[in-house]
Parts: sequence; structure tokens; C-alpha cells
Amino acid sequence: MRTVSSCLAAVLLAIASSAAVAQAYPVKPVRMVVPFPAGGATDIVGRLIAQKLSESWGQQVIVDNRGGAGGTIGSDIAAKSAPDGYTMLVGTSSTHAIAPSLYSKLPYDPVRDFAPVTLVASATILLAVHPSVPAKNVRDLIALAKRKPNALSFASSGNGGISHLIGEHFKSVGGIQMLHVPYKGDTPALVDLVSGQVHLMFGTAVSFLPYVKAGRLNALAVTNPKRSPIAPDVPTVAESGLPGFEALQWFGIFVPAGASKEIVARLNGEIVKIVRLPDIRERMTSLGADVVGSTPEQFAAFQKTDTAKWARVVKESGAKIE
Repeated sequence: MRTVSSCLAAVLLAIASSAAVAQAYPVKPVRMVVPFPAGGATDIVGRLIAQKLSESWGQQVIVDNRGGAGGTIGSDIAAKSAPDGYTMLVGTSSTHAIAPSLYSKLPYDPVRDFAPVTLVASATILLAVHPSVPAKNVRDLIALAKRKPNALSFASSGNGGISHLIGEHFKSVGGIQMLHVPYKGDTPALVDLVSGQVHLMFGTAVSFLPYVKAGRLNALAVTNPKRSPIAPDVPTVAESGLPGFEALQWFGIFVPAGASKEIVARLNGEIVKIVRLPDIRERMTSLGADVVGSTPEQFAAFQKTDTAKWARVVKESGAKIE
């Protein structure tokens, strides 16, 4: 009986200690790894959250930009950090849904090495075409591509990038052939799209809309499941001729696997509260992002579904990065 009582006391003590740690957390600065360079969408999302967490906690949340290799370098650094809640990662569809199928030797496992905290937001992805393309909508574009296989070219930020894979997904679902033209980044691809060197591209609405408003590009559709507040007149691909089509670029918060449930719950509560603040929601909307704010379990289920979808797209496209 004494042994049982001792074991029970030990368990209760461990639970109490864990709760006390979570309640005190954080007691020192927290690092938020952003696996892409400063100034990009992932960095902006991370900094918005980091600033609010710093204000709420009275502890500094330091943004650590570790770009390179499509976000896999920074993600690997976060994966190998201590699971004590003092390292977070701003993961994306690229690092945690596409990478497992795209890279032949990924240095981390997006599921095994991380604990999901919350899905923060998804960006509005726009299908834009040069005005020289005689297509007023998605149906016109598909019909044109079917009449002239590989006559249309689509730009991307590079082989295996999300703009490339969304294009491949569009080709597959639409039953068409288009010529892929990869660039070294979004900016040179956009420059050639605006000048008419390539015919179309999938990219963030924030990047395209200034050119759309100036009449230098035509916006045909968004790839999101619903219309965007920053482009309410632009239909979704699904309602424009390809029912069920959906492709998201999303941003979420992860911590290294092994972090306590109490720490994950504390982070989830804080970050969900932050992304629902009026000023944060307004800022993200202006960037073309739809705020989400999910439970860890919802985020894990979403990631699993998205990973399976991109695995099919990568296989169909034949894209691979050694």
C-alpha cells in the first residue's frame, strides 16, 4: 500500500510541477525561427505574432530568419532544438506539406519532429495572365490550352516551389498541357509576366493586384476555397470551371516534438487570441491572408490532408530536388 501511495504521490507531484512550469512560462526570451528571408510573407506573419507575444508576456520573442533550401534549413534547425517551448517555427505549406514528397533527403520529418500549435492563416493565391492572352476566365483559358497544347507558358519562382506545383495541379485537374518556365524567385518571374515574356502565373494577390489595377495583368481567379476580401470580384477557380480545385499557401506555428501539452496549450491560446485581434486581422487581410486560428488537433488533421494532396501533385509533375 505504501508503494502505491508513493507512486501516486510521485505522479501528482509531476503533474503539479508540469502545470507550474507552464504557468510560469516563459521566464526568458523565446526564439521564433522563420525559415525564409526577412521581408517575405512568412517573415511578416511571424513578426506580427512575435511582437504581440512580447507585449503579452513581458519577454522578448526574437525572430530568427534562417532562409535557404526552400525553408528546409530553418525548419531543420527548429526540429533539432530543445522541446522546451523556447523555440517556435513559422512553418508553411512548402516546409510541412510539400517538402516530404519533393526532397529526396529531407533532414527533418514534418510530422515526427514537430508538434503543431495552430494554423495561423492562408494567403490568397491569384491566377494572373498577361493581357495578350485571349481568356477572360478559367474556362476560356482551359479551352485555349486544349486547342494549343504547350503554347501557353506559366512562370514560377523555381522548380518545386508552390507557384510551380499549383501550376502543375491546375494542368492535371484541367487536363491541359502548358510550358513551365522556372525563375530564381518571384520578382524576376513577375517582371517577365508583366512584360509578356510568359503568359500566366500563380502567385500572391498582394504582388499581382497593383498590376491588375493598372491594367497590366488580368486576374482570372483565386485558388483558395472562397473569394478573398482584397479581391472580392475575382472568382475562385472552383466556381470558374474546375469544381473542387483548391490550393493553399498557409502559415502555422510549430514547436519541436516533445514539448509538453501544457506549453502547446499555452501557446495555442495566446496565438489564437492574437490572430483574432482586430488590428492583426486587418493587417493580415491587407496582405491577402485569411486568418484561421485552429486547435493543435485541427491543424494536425489539416496538415495530413494537405500533405497527401501535394504528394499526388509532386508525383504527377515529376518534380524532385536532390
